[in-house]
Amino acid sequence: QVQLVESGGGSVQAGGSLRLVCAASGTTHRFNTMGWYRQAPGKQREFVAALASDFTTTYADSVKGRFTISGQNDKNTVYLQMNSLKPEDTAVYHCNFNSRVTGNDYWGQGTQVTVSS
Repeated sequence: QVQLVESGGGSVQAGGSLRLVCAASGTTHRFNTMGWYRQAPGKQREFVAALASDFTTTYADSVKGRFTISGQNDKNTVYLQMNSLKPEDTAVYHCNFNSRVTGNDYWGQGTQVTVSS
């Protein structure tokens, strides 16, 4: 069973930075994609960024130029560097792992990011 462990959330002021880390364990499968989604109170979960196995990156328009996703396929680990944070970035950030072998999606429990103005 794939388990995702997220870390790095916290509280910062607008303009600050945070780095999220997500590590997958419990599997020898490598990821097809691995990335981040977020959910703010009263809103649906939305895509933030993803890293493909060929290291192609994809970003939501709202975070382009501010967030950078990177990772290590052989370690099933991804990082999300978040700069120039805005209050609207406040949400619970969930890691997603899509298995290259099965195509199944797995989710982490989430880490809270709070940005104050």
